Amino acid sequence: MDEQIAPHRHEIAPPGDGHSKLTSPQRVRRRGLWRWLVAILIILLLGFLAWREIWPTLSPSSAPAKGAAGPPQPVGTATAVSGNVRVIVAALGTVTPLATVTVKTQLAGQLQQIGFTEGQLVHKGDFLAQIDPRPYQAALEQDQGQLAKDQALLKQAQVDLVRYQTLLRQDSIARQQADDQVYLVQQDQGAILSDQAQIDTQKLNLTYCRIVAPVDGRVGLRQVDAGNYVQTSDTNGIVVITQLQPISVIFSIAEDNLPAVLKQTHAGAKLPVTAYDRANTVKLATGELATLDNEIDTTTGTVKLRANFPNTDESLFPNQFVNARLLVDTLRSVVTVPVAAIQRGAPGTYVYQVGADSTVAVKPVKLGVTDGDTVQIVSGLAVGDKVVVDGADRLRGGVHVTAKDATTAATTPTGGDAAAPAAPDTTADPTKHGHRRPQADTPAATTTAPATPPSP
Repeated sequence: MDEQIAPHRHEIAPPGDGHSKLTSPQRVRRRGLWRWLVAILIILLLGFLAWREIWPTLSPSSAPAKGAAGPPQPVGTATAVSGNVRVIVAALGTVTPLATVTVKTQLAGQLQQIGFTEGQLVHKGDFLAQIDPRPYQAALEQDQGQLAKDQALLKQAQVDLVRYQTLLRQDSIARQQADDQVYLVQQDQGAILSDQAQIDTQKLNLTYCRIVAPVDGRVGLRQVDAGNYVQTSDTNGIVVITQLQPISVIFSIAEDNLPAVLKQTHAGAKLPVTAYDRANTVKLATGELATLDNEIDTTTGTVKLRANFPNTDESLFPNQFVNARLLVDTLRSVVTVPVAAIQRGAPGTYVYQVGADSTVAVKPVKLGVTDGDTVQIVSGLAVGDKVVVDGADRLRGGVHVTAKDATTAATTPTGGDAAAPAAPDTTADPTKHGHRRPQADTPAATTTAPATPPSP
């Protein structure tokens, strides 16, 4: 009887123990489930805290987080001012002489003398070379002898004509004979005109024997030496003269910039052009726009322009590659800030504006023309607003800062060098049409570079 009751006694749970109904494996599984739930909750909490820390740095427009309560960050600032911004179109150009003349002989003969030194500057009419004139002098004398003979025949015919006309009035000769004499006189007169033309030709040949410079310029290397027999069929000629003063630069601009240029030229404005070297650092010469081509190149979407330069110091050399900068217009009294203040991110283009309480705020702005280290602000800022130009990489909206002026002015010169290198703006970007973009420009003369703020 006791053996039957004992197993049943072990199944009775003590009062107050709710887990005693679970077997040991069930308890283990339940404890593991609770552990997983706690671990997931901890991971979610850590992820939320990490998101709170990282999101303000990814979104400049987000509200200030705990960084606003931290120590102030040192930054360099500049003030938005009202100034003038130049609209400059930059392009690659080639120095092209206004005249390049290959001096050739205009008659055949032996080259007796060379009257120039290679590389010499010559003026129009200067002696260059001498062709043997003796064959042409002899031909001249022969034609002069023929002229004298024909003049004598004409005189004889005119005397006979007077006699025949007298006899005709006396009815002593036939009318036909008198008429024939009239025509004979006219033939002799024609022969004299022909002889005179031959004489003029030989005199011209004698002039051609003395070769002179047709234009002002510099002579190159001579192509033939004295003593050679030269002919009009020689392709190389005797020497090449290149005009250097004045000289021109031919460059191409995008067709999008053409309306602005035409507007100024139609108004009679003289647009200045400045040429810089290949490195875009040394100013070579200053000139003005002379003319535009009469059509747009459909393969590149560009149009050619020619600018003339006095080149009195011979700083421009034929076929030299230069960076040409055309000053199209000057925007006056516009809001400007240093280019270093412009940031780009999720809001687009924006700046960090420093408020009166020394906190920064994200301010979206719309940009205009860029001129050197200065950029036009179309909207978003007003004159007097203070913006961060140095140290912006550590900022976000609402952060306290200690500001130090990094620049004293953000204006560009109103009457300075019109073609000082300026950073190309989007309105003058020739890369949209398939040709190489010029190198970036250097700052304008009156724009000071941002200073480095002191270390915190």
